[in-house]
Amino acid sequence: MGSRVCRVRPDVPALDRTFDYLVPEAMAAAVTIGTIVRVPLAGRRVRGWVVDDDVEPEAAAARLLALAKVVGAGPPPDVVELCEWAAWRWAGAPALLLRAASPPNAVRGPAPLALVRAPRAPAAPELLAWPPAGDRRDLVAARIAPEGSTLVIVADTHRLAALRKRLERDGHRMLELHGTEPDAARTRAWADARAGRCVVVGGRVAVWAPVPDLAAIIVLDEGDEALQEERTPTWNGRDVAVERARRSDASLTLVAASPTLEAEAIAGAPVRPDRSVERDGWPIVEIVDPREEPPGTGLLTGPLATALHHAVDRGGRAVCLLNRRGRARLLSCVACNELARCEHCGAFVEETDARTLRCARCGKERPVICLHCHATRLKGLRLGVSRVRDDLAALLPRVEVVEVDASTAEITGGQVFVGTEAVLHRLPPGPPVMLAAFLDFDQELLAPRYRAAEQAMALLARAARRVGHRAGGGRLLVQTRLPDHEVLEAVRRADPTLIAALERPRREELGYPPFGVLAEIRGEAPAVSTLVDGLRPFAAVDVFGPTSAATGLQALLRASDVAALCDALAAVAPAAKAEGRLRIAVDPLRV
Repeated sequence: MGSRVCRVRPDVPALDRTFDYLVPEAMAAAVTIGTIVRVPLAGRRVRGWVVDDDVEPEAAAARLLALAKVVGAGPPPDVVELCEWAAWRWAGAPALLLRAASPPNAVRGPAPLALVRAPRAPAAPELLAWPPAGDRRDLVAARIAPEGSTLVIVADTHRLAALRKRLERDGHRMLELHGTEPDAARTRAWADARAGRCVVVGGRVAVWAPVPDLAAIIVLDEGDEALQEERTPTWNGRDVAVERARRSDASLTLVAASPTLEAEAIAGAPVRPDRSVERDGWPIVEIVDPREEPPGTGLLTGPLATALHHAVDRGGRAVCLLNRRGRARLLSCVACNELARCEHCGAFVEETDARTLRCARCGKERPVICLHCHATRLKGLRLGVSRVRDDLAALLPRVEVVEVDASTAEITGGQVFVGTEAVLHRLPPGPPVMLAAFLDFDQELLAPRYRAAEQAMALLARAARRVGHRAGGGRLLVQTRLPDHEVLEAVRRADPTLIAALERPRREELGYPPFGVLAEIRGEAPAVSTLVDGLRPFAAVDVFGPTSAATGLQALLRASDVAALCDALAAVAPAAKAEGRLRIAVDPLRV
């Protein structure tokens, strides 16, 4: 056994530290930075990553244990360093980032020989405002690096077929890498990427692809929420791409129908196509104000009924969107007009599919009965998709109406689909979508979130991409009591810069991103209290809270500088996590 020592980070997220191990002679050739190994730790063998090699041990060599096994290849050294940076940036365990950057199954053997890209002067990042229904194949093809590898990060991986055919036709070696693929397919793509000279296309996980000759990164729909990991650490594929491009001197292109302020802070003002291209890249837009409809119309207005019949009669399909699940989220008594509330905690109750009332706060259920006058007839004030599906089926008796949300199993058939925004990603193959209708867009425009305008615009853009360009005859119908809202004005004009122009002074005044950084803290009371108390001495970090949450406490952090917040969290979070369950979400999208 030799005296070479490597440093290993165990795949144990709760144990945020590294350990030194001896490298046996038989494993010496196979061990390098990034290699996945098994090591003895606390009486058992655990997986881990070599994060440093040939190091001076922190303990005497005689006390060190040896590596137990080489499992296979892992992230290359530059990606290992990137994972460590991302763990600091999003206040999470490095092991979770290393998992995202590793193949699901073992990859054995050295990386194939590859030409490393010759150094070159870094190019300035580019930001493109591209209409949602515009063809992006030429745009992407023109930005593929002539030498070296290119990463194409796509928020919606369900529509890659046309892009894949175009890139393969141009002679590129095309690899797909995204989290929804089976482990075997994802492992093959990961292993093939190690040879370089390829184009890797996929979701946010593709940003970790182990290409040795990275020359360009293209991020499509840079502001889409699908690019951000929901679990902690809440890393964002766009921001990791920005950092990786900077470290690799690779060109960076960000593309969006409505560029975010964060993207403008990274790359400057967006480049826009000709006005004719921009206008044609949006469908026909119709705004319906329910206040102008007859009393009692509800969500199924006259213009909506006409548009639905028109879409179906032309052999197309229609999508109706309402981001409220269930049957009804707010009810009142028909007899006395009292709101239906929970008898235990006083919160509002919702109607379930089983025709009972359930409290959204405490989960208590009861029969449909008014607590005030004991009547058994309630009317819905905020209908959910299940109730709307029934109403649409009655409105269109000879049409198949299908309810869709994130939990819906495989969908087959259907002419009219109603559901949450998940319906835009879950539609089965079939006739073209001729209508996308938002039944109550006010809840998006007036959402109590600082990104509400950007998120509402992004939702309209996703629907517009489904409907297609103006020449195709598709229609985007929006029901709202705010017909003059800036988001709707931007869609009507096909001018995405209107949102940024109005949002910029608001964000700057509040110190919100990109003019600052936020973090949302949730968890058990002792953990949150310890974290908040530890952060108060840091003058650069503003602490709001803590306040009560469903399962403990919550707080909001704000700082003007990313490094100041991340350094403060790195110093205080370990002690807080030792006190109990704690979730730290840096850059939360919905606060």
